[in-house]
Amino acid sequence: MPPTMAGEGEEVAYHHVSAADAVAYAERVLVANSVPAPNAAIIAHCLVAADLRGVDTHGINRLPSYISRIRQGVLNPTAQPTLHSITPVVAQVDAHNAFGFVAAHMAMSHACTVAETYGIGMVSVKHSNHFGMSAWLCQQALDAGMMSLVFTNSSPALPVWGGRSKLMGVSPIACGAPAGEARAFILDMAPSVAARGKIYKAQRRGEKIPWDWALDAEGRPTDDPTAALEGVMLPMGGPKGSALSIMMDVFSGALSGSAFAGHVTNPYDASKPADVGHFLVAVKPDLFMGLEEFKQRMDYLYQRVVGSEKMAGVDRIYFPGEIEQLTEEKRVVEGIPLVRAEIAMLDLEAERAGVEGIRVLD
Repeated sequence: MPPTMAGEGEEVAYHHVSAADAVAYAERVLVANSVPAPNAAIIAHCLVAADLRGVDTHGINRLPSYISRIRQGVLNPTAQPTLHSITPVVAQVDAHNAFGFVAAHMAMSHACTVAETYGIGMVSVKHSNHFGMSAWLCQQALDAGMMSLVFTNSSPALPVWGGRSKLMGVSPIACGAPAGEARAFILDMAPSVAARGKIYKAQRRGEKIPWDWALDAEGRPTDDPTAALEGVMLPMGGPKGSALSIMMDVFSGALSGSAFAGHVTNPYDASKPADVGHFLVAVKPDLFMGLEEFKQRMDYLYQRVVGSEKMAGVDRIYFPGEIEQLTEEKRVVEGIPLVRAEIAMLDLEAERAGVEGIRVLD
């Protein structure tokens, strides 16, 4: 593959890893770090799902930061979340400081099972950790034939509107709905101009960031990812993005009994457990009409959206989640692109664990 131009005119060559090899690598490293094999399989699948969808900020490159938290005693690799039913349709999962992927997977599984009988299932998760890309939970619900809402809170990165210091998290809001012949609807977005993981990715790759993503510690726009991480992210839409971030804290943090109001620990801070909260809802799509009618309506919505008249300079209109679905189809065939520095970082983690490094296709 030809080299890609990055910041400062530097050429960055991408190498490719198959999804199967990426999953196998992640499982090896996780199991070697005391994660039970069934949990390692869930985590590896979710990380690689992000890479396949092009959400590289939440893929296997996140693994070293999780392993670091294990080594430093602030993430429990052997913890098993527990579920407590509160009403026939409501439950809470206590993650016990386990991987957020494992706790959220249990929560969505229960929500879907309950929704199959009662039409809706709602599960709150407390004392959890970062669960990566929210879209994998929407996909889990879609695979069970369900619509979904996925909320989580996160560590401080955004100022509230009118403020200047970090208080709210870049906490994504996600939802999904099945369709018939058209692509499923999957919305997964952060309330900031850009996800914080994109800044970490730019820092890791030695790239610049757009000037409107963040402010440095002095409150000035910056294209330096390191300076941006020392400052604050910018909310999308001004007060609207700020309000969405607060909403995520209400449902995920205040309601669950987890940390909130700026007290969630940064995933790169090894001083104490993260104490993240999640809020997951599964909805049976045939509550108000037959399933086929609902899917036909979703197909019609898809066609209306992508078939809209285009503004000047636009070649194609995409449904929410469609670009990521197209990226996945491409990467399943071509592999997941990684730069050499990322491969070296992953191999170092494997070396520390005493297992085989990641296999590269080219």
